[in-house]
Amino acid sequence: MYLQHFRLRELPFTLTPDTAFFMERAGYLDGLNVLLVALRSGEGFVKVVGEVGTGKTLLCRRLINALGEEFRCAYLPNPYLSPASLLLSVVEELGIGLPTPCTQHQLLRRLNAALLQFAAAGTRVVVCLDEAQAVPLQTLEVLRLLTNLETEKRKLVQVVLFGQPELDGVLDKPSIRQLRQRISFSYELLPLNRDSVEVYLAHRLAVAGYEGVRLFNRRAVDVIARGSRGVPRLINILAHKSLMAAYGQGAGTVERRHAQLAVDDTADARIVHTRARGWFGARLSHWLAGHAS
Repeated sequence: MYLQHFRLRELPFTLTPDTAFFMERAGYLDGLNVLLVALRSGEGFVKVVGEVGTGKTLLCRRLINALGEEFRCAYLPNPYLSPASLLLSVVEELGIGLPTPCTQHQLLRRLNAALLQFAAAGTRVVVCLDEAQAVPLQTLEVLRLLTNLETEKRKLVQVVLFGQPELDGVLDKPSIRQLRQRISFSYELLPLNRDSVEVYLAHRLAVAGYEGVRLFNRRAVDVIARGSRGVPRLINILAHKSLMAAYGQGAGTVERRHAQLAVDDTADARIVHTRARGWFGARLSHWLAGHAS
């Protein structure tokens, strides 16, 4: 595609939450530090909320990588689990062996015994639950009961909930008020401001191997920042399409017109320029077909 044209080792703006691209500044580093402090201090429940595309899964994976050898982590990306399925997933993630067949009572006993063994060895157990706003209420209650397990010194299990803002509405339900009261640390991932968008673009390009002069000019950054509303997932989509447009024209830098083509081609992007479009309003795919070499 455009890798050779811009002298890149890899695509800089993919949608895969690759921790190599984690930006250790702005809200991301703050969020990571909050999580690390909370977990190292032994808190039972921690909550992270953010709109769709703000980087919750990336932060979750970066957290798991940042935890030292004293932690064992169970990562659950699929939130729609029954209470029994949740417990089984935790057991599997922690590498705990089970008899076959295994009743739920046996599962709980084996899990409790393994957690005590981890604690005796000085190992902390963390359950990271992604898309937590979709977790059934009964399953959330099982999570709360799981955090009841403790020694005289600390909890046997700590839980980090990553979810969209709807998670707050779920936690407001009276039936799980006990869980809500146990959330001692919370963090909200906010969209990036305009200056942070510029840093974000430069950071991902550098990680991807770019070493040249400024690739996205200021007006292009303005368009991407407004069109994306600072949401990293949308920034990635718009930046990728902008690079495609610049490559298709044979340009060495991304200019406003390339970014505007990307915005016009992306349904979720906010249209910010209302001047007569004509050529600028053409679908990016059609434009590339006519101009790419």
